[in-house]
Amino acid sequence: MELRGSIFQWPADRPWTSRGILFVFGALFTTAFAPFGLTVLVPILLLPLLYVYVSASPRDAGWLSFFFGFGMFLSGTYWIYISVVVFGQAPAWIAFLLMLGLVVIMSLCLFAAGWLISRFSHGEPWLLLIVAPATWVLIEWLRGWILTGFPWLAIGYSQISSPLAGWAPVIGVYGVSFMMMVSVTSILVAVMTAGRERWIALALIVLPWMLGGGLLFVDWTEPSGSPVRTTIVQAGISQDEKWLPERLQSTLEFYRAAAWQAPDSDIIVWPEVAIPALDDEVEPYIQALQADTQVSGSTILFGILERDESRGEAKIYNSVMLITGNRRQVYRKRHLVPFGEYFPVPPKVREWMRMMNLPHNDLAPGADVQPLLETADGEKLAVAICYEDAYGAEQLYAFPDASILINVSNDAWFGDSVAPHQHLQIAQMRSLEVGRAGIRATNTGISAFISHKGDILESGAQFEPVTITMDVEPRKGSTLYVSTGNKPVIGFCLLILAGFWLRSRANL
Repeated sequence: MELRGSIFQWPADRPWTSRGILFVFGALFTTAFAPFGLTVLVPILLLPLLYVYVSASPRDAGWLSFFFGFGMFLSGTYWIYISVVVFGQAPAWIAFLLMLGLVVIMSLCLFAAGWLISRFSHGEPWLLLIVAPATWVLIEWLRGWILTGFPWLAIGYSQISSPLAGWAPVIGVYGVSFMMMVSVTSILVAVMTAGRERWIALALIVLPWMLGGGLLFVDWTEPSGSPVRTTIVQAGISQDEKWLPERLQSTLEFYRAAAWQAPDSDIIVWPEVAIPALDDEVEPYIQALQADTQVSGSTILFGILERDESRGEAKIYNSVMLITGNRRQVYRKRHLVPFGEYFPVPPKVREWMRMMNLPHNDLAPGADVQPLLETADGEKLAVAICYEDAYGAEQLYAFPDASILINVSNDAWFGDSVAPHQHLQIAQMRSLEVGRAGIRATNTGISAFISHKGDILESGAQFEPVTITMDVEPRKGSTLYVSTGNKPVIGFCLLILAGFWLRSRANL
């Protein structure tokens, strides 16, 4: 069945009106994610875009897709401006260019998706059903790696509380995105076809949801040992005050006092760079903490900047230090944030940044594979620092050995925006993918305990001092996603696109 009517002719007859409408739809699309959680909008807002893919030329479909992406990434990542201007104290024009540059690059990824889908589907609804999910998911995955990557706002994250979340332990967040795209595309195919084709499409609308809902009842991992009493400590110090020299002593006293107030906790977790200093500058304090753990028997994990001069060259790492009564262990952040923790710019630009009193020094990345941190009671921990937990596949080396997930973050950089909520949603997906409880400590929120099913068990208020204590269940075993990572989904998508590319070459 062919859709007719003036509104469906707009992509061809009124291109700029259509681009404006899709820009608004893209801006609304971010409300499907935390903190709004309007997941019902995903199919509603994607259907017009999918119609464009099947009805417009590749070039027009690409540009309309670009404007959808521009709205989505502008409304979903405006917090970058807050971090660079309000807390980074950079000139507004630099923050605007950085934010605009990222939005344009990510939107160009959606341009590529629109062009490819239109090019390979040839206006045929059934071809769209095959090529649209594969192309969309492949582009989602690729934008997690292009220019160091930005994997924010993958569709799968919006489904953390829906039946589709059952697919996460099987095929990961990109698999969840794939199943959503299959379901939504099937709606359009059901409208545009008739007879047996329509009935098949109708079945494909509900099948991913039914199977995903069934998978939610599968326990891929099992408890391992006794529950671990755990305390999260959040100081609630604003980013513009965190590094003030006059605040250092009170910060140190706050965290040490909080540890003393949790003497029965097996694990105590403080946020990313909870101690705003280099480790060698506060060595007596760390020694005092270690003496405290000898008395309490607790294990303390805290974020700190670590200076290493062991190889003749001073390097500074964003690290998590674990201390028990008789030893120290360190995990070093390996996936650094561009223009936040390192600056991929030529020497002349770096010199200009220095002269303008802008941040210009790089942190050093940790090794890709590091020994797992181990508590005094022998629990092995998979640790991710802040932004790293958006790269779930990079953490899979820690499993099945690790029994608990740890994420320490500093979302204070983003103020009272959607970013901390989006980041918590990402952490929920990581727990669901690997079947492990998550412990998330942040400087100003949102600190939380997350179940191995990705549910938030308890969370603390933002921008306030918070101490939360819970019994965390360590787990053992592997989900299917732990065993395979993203390879099955991405490999399947690549095979589909390779087949369509060969088909198009044969028709030349």
